[in-house]
Amino acid sequence: MAETRKKSQLTVDPHIQRAHTLPSDAYNDPAMLHVEHQTVFSRTWNLVGRIDQVRKPGDYFTTSVADEPLVVVRDQASTLRAYSNVCRHRAGPVASGEGNRKSFQCGYHGWTYSLDGRLSTTPEFDGVECFSKEGVCLPEFNVDTWGPLVFANLSSGGPSLLEVLDDIPERIKHSDIASMKPAARKDWTVECNWKVYVDNYLEGYHIPIVHPSLNRELDYANYRVETRRFYSIQHSPIRVREGQRINLTGTSADQDAQYFWIFPNLMLNVYPDNFSTNLILPVGHDKTLTVFEWYVFDPDRNEVREALNRVIEFSDEIQLEDIAICEAVQRGLRSRTYERGRYSVKRENGVHHFHRLLADCYEEKGLGERPT
Repeated sequence: MAETRKKSQLTVDPHIQRAHTLPSDAYNDPAMLHVEHQTVFSRTWNLVGRIDQVRKPGDYFTTSVADEPLVVVRDQASTLRAYSNVCRHRAGPVASGEGNRKSFQCGYHGWTYSLDGRLSTTPEFDGVECFSKEGVCLPEFNVDTWGPLVFANLSSGGPSLLEVLDDIPERIKHSDIASMKPAARKDWTVECNWKVYVDNYLEGYHIPIVHPSLNRELDYANYRVETRRFYSIQHSPIRVREGQRINLTGTSADQDAQYFWIFPNLMLNVYPDNFSTNLILPVGHDKTLTVFEWYVFDPDRNEVREALNRVIEFSDEIQLEDIAICEAVQRGLRSRTYERGRYSVKRENGVHHFHRLLADCYEEKGLGERPT
C-alpha cells in the first residue's frame, strides 16, 4: 500500500520535458488520502469560511480540515480564533452549525468553554483526582483572513497566508474583491479522486474538446499558465462578442479572466465584475465534494441577481462537462493497462507544478524524493 511504495514511484521530474505524471495508484489507493491529510491538508492554509460569518463578537461557525473538527469564532475582544471542536472530556462536539454564542457547551455531557478556549464548567465532576479545569483549554490553530475569506492552518510552522498568496492581492486589486459580497453557493459531488478534479482545473488543454461553449468565450490561442511557489494562474483573454456569458455585464471590459489555483485545493476565478471560489474537498479516495461560491457587488439588486443567475447557469453547464470527464478519467485510472502519462510542455505546466508540490509533501512520509 502507500506506506510501502518505492520512493521513485511518487517522484516527479523537475523538467516537464522529461517528467511523467503521478502514478495511477496515487489516485486509487485509499491509504493515500490518509497520507495526504497528514502531509498536505494539515500543513497548508485551507479556506474554511467567510468574514461575514464571524463579523461580531460571539459569531462562530464549524467546519473541518483534514478530518480535524474546527470551530472558528470571534471572541469577546474581537480576535478571530480557530479551536478544535472536540471536548477534552470524551471527544464530543463543543459547537455545531453556526451562529452567535457567549460560550461553547459540549453536546455530550455539558462541559462549557469560554470563547477564549478555556474550560469553565464541568458538571458533576467532583471527586476526580489530579484534575484542574483551570489547566484545560481547547487546542488552538492558526487562522487568518484575506478579502472576504477566512483560512485556517493546523500547522504551527510553514509560510504565512500572505506568503502563500504572494502577489495575488496585487494582481487582482483592480477587482476590489474585499467589497464584494457572497451571493450564491452550489455543492457538487463528483465520483473521482480530488486530484483528478484539480488536475482538470489546472489546464486549458481540454477546453476545445470538453467545453465548446466556454471555448467560444475565451481566446484559447492566447491561453497561458504561469506558476509561482504555491499557486498558479491561468490567463485567458475574453473574446469581444455579443451575448457574452462570463461577465455579469456581458462585456469584456478589456480585462482577462484570471483563474488562480492555490495549493492544495482552492480555485479563485476572477472576472472583471465578479469572482467565485471553488473548494475541492476529498470525501473519500474516489469521491470529491466541490463547493462553488459566487461574490458580486450589490447582490440584492434585481438586475445583478438576474445577471448572476445567467453566470451560474453557464457555470453549471461547464461543471457538468467537467464532472463527466473527471469521472471518466477516474474509471480510466483504474485500468490495469494504465500506470502514468506525460505532460504537454505547452499546455500542462500547471498540472506538472501541482504534482511537484504534492511530491514534495509525499517526501515527508518517505514516499518520494524531495524535488530540487
